[in-house]
Amino acid sequence: MLKTLSEKDIQRYARQIILKNIGLDGQKKLLMSKVFILGMGGLGSPVSMYLTSAGIGYLGIADFDKVELSNLQRQVLFDQKSINKPKVDIAKKKLLLMNPKLKINVYKNKITKENVGKIIKKYDVIVDGSDNFETKYLINDSCVKNKKTLISAALRGFEAQITTIKGWVKSKNNPCYRCMFPKINQDNQNENYQDCGIMGGIAGIAGSLQSVEVIKDILGIGKNLVGKLIILDLLLNRFKEISFKKNKKCPICN
Repeated sequence: MLKTLSEKDIQRYARQIILKNIGLDGQKKLLMSKVFILGMGGLGSPVSMYLTSAGIGYLGIADFDKVELSNLQRQVLFDQKSINKPKVDIAKKKLLLMNPKLKINVYKNKITKENVGKIIKKYDVIVDGSDNFETKYLINDSCVKNKKTLISAALRGFEAQITTIKGWVKSKNNPCYRCMFPKINQDNQNENYQDCGIMGGIAGIAGSLQSVEVIKDILGIGKNLVGKLIILDLLLNRFKEISFKKNKKCPICN
């Protein structure tokens, strides 16, 4: 852990440091932490921005797409000049403007079964900002195998879902993503959440919640979302929390 914080660090993170659950020691821990974000879209944009602002020391950002005009409605890291440029390249430049001390690794290749484990082993917490079931299963399976905390979220219309996964823990209260969503029709496995449309502000809310869950996990504070799925429906202003148990027949975490 860092021995001291500079005067500029103390000034930059003052509003966090005064929180009794963070303090100087907590801020030092954040500055030494490593977080991997899969997907730099509607979720990855706000997650990365808030983690950068909070003083996370190392970020890994992965996305093989280029910025499209339709992305600008909700992917707040990008602007008109970003169109047709790799998302991770633009994201890195924007995030370093926010916090020059941040160290960033970019991954432009698609995350696959062959490379995912090698990548996430380098990080403390994994953030799932993907938009399809196939990728969510992939990152879930690797996090369980490598014993990594996964903060997962999904978007649809005016609705957002978020959960925290520690599926490797041998307790009935620690389900993995496959325990929560065990059966997806093969025809729909590659369904893109954006096919149903997304309200831009929902992405910002869900990504912000993910960033707080990451910080809570790193610092070991508060109550996490393990075994809980929070559903926000802002069209009807409804909030729902659903509890899940580990599936005894789950092929991944049992």
